[in-house]
Amino acid sequence: MRGRTGRAARTVALAVAMISAACTGDSASDSTTTTAAPAPEATTSTTGPLAEGTLGTIVLTTTKVAEVDEPVALVARPSTPDLYVAERGGRLRLVKVTKPTTGTGPLRYQLQNTPVVDLTDEVLDDGKEQGLLGATFSSDGRKLYLDYTAEPDGRTVVVEYVLGDRTTVDPKSRRELLEVDQPAANHNGGHLVLGPDGYLYVGLGDGGGQGDPKGYGQDPADLLGSILRIDPEGATDDDEYAIPAGNPFADGEEGAPEVWLYGVRNPWRFSFDAETGDLWVGDVGQGEWEEITRLPATGGFDAGRGDNLGWNEMEGSHPFKGGENPSGGVLPVFEYSHDEGCSVVGGYVYRGDAIEELRGVYLFGDYCASGLRGIELDDVTVIDDRTWDVIGDGLQSLGQDNDGEIFLLLESGDVLKVVPAPKR
Repeated sequence: MRGRTGRAARTVALAVAMISAACTGDSASDSTTTTAAPAPEATTSTTGPLAEGTLGTIVLTTTKVAEVDEPVALVARPSTPDLYVAERGGRLRLVKVTKPTTGTGPLRYQLQNTPVVDLTDEVLDDGKEQGLLGATFSSDGRKLYLDYTAEPDGRTVVVEYVLGDRTTVDPKSRRELLEVDQPAANHNGGHLVLGPDGYLYVGLGDGGGQGDPKGYGQDPADLLGSILRIDPEGATDDDEYAIPAGNPFADGEEGAPEVWLYGVRNPWRFSFDAETGDLWVGDVGQGEWEEITRLPATGGFDAGRGDNLGWNEMEGSHPFKGGENPSGGVLPVFEYSHDEGCSVVGGYVYRGDAIEELRGVYLFGDYCASGLRGIELDDVTVIDDRTWDVIGDGLQSLGQDNDGEIFLLLESGDVLKVVPAPKR
């Protein structure tokens, strides 16, 4: 497979190319309290007007927990309260989280000076869509996975390090899992998620350019335009990872064995609902529509398995340049036009305890638009859509800690925690 070093030659030679990393941006307030704004006009894949939801009664604010250099990803390490923040330039920073000695009061967040790992000499950080783009941990927290665009050509590299009981990685433990050539500098994806099944999910965009000129999105035989699922723990002597048996193209006959789902343009942040196992994907649009797709778990760890999200035949629920929704294609549960933003930043279904009335709400944002957005579903229908004016524009990413609480990462460098507004 072109540009891929993660599997031995026994894997069919299926072309690989570039991904798509979403734009990310600027500006934030350290702590802003506001009531929810009126619901903007929204389009969904369901029929009928939005019903009356409950989001308008929720009041949110933010509190600043750290400031780093252009944060693009935040991940929690299993079995610890600590947070790890990826800087686009190539460093992973540790934020130590401690409880107050009295047992009551707010958590304390302390940014550590020494990076957990520093890849600045290896990372190509040219523009808004390259750099260190993703991070996650193995289920036991002892191994760290990173996704970045590499010098000098911008290819995507996914690596593994052993962290163990250390606060910095063991450089000698480095293991390269995957390498994918990138035909352009944009649409690099880069998000890494450890799924509820314990496997590593890797987001790749369509290779860049306008309109997916090579048609990677609709070609499951190529890694681009897809979300992959691999098993680093199952690596053999010849391979850097194993292919989970449940992958839709595990035999390599109708698609690349690594591909879990395809038809994405630039999946800039996707996540699994910690309670239901549903997979939520924020996919950056071309020129008119931004989309959020919900892929339900119907039994076991199957959310999104083999699904086609439609790009480049569809942009959201709209035909793209005369295209049509592919047979079995999955339309978004929610979309919005570029009158409301320019680049969606996917997020999480809130499952924390600090804001009880927010539980079950999907939170996300947009690089060009101010505010944190939320949608509320009644089964498969969006019944409410609200924006909380707690940040300006420049949202790069959302993160989640082990308690299900949500963090916002801004291009300005601020790392903010979403908290309930004080009661008056």
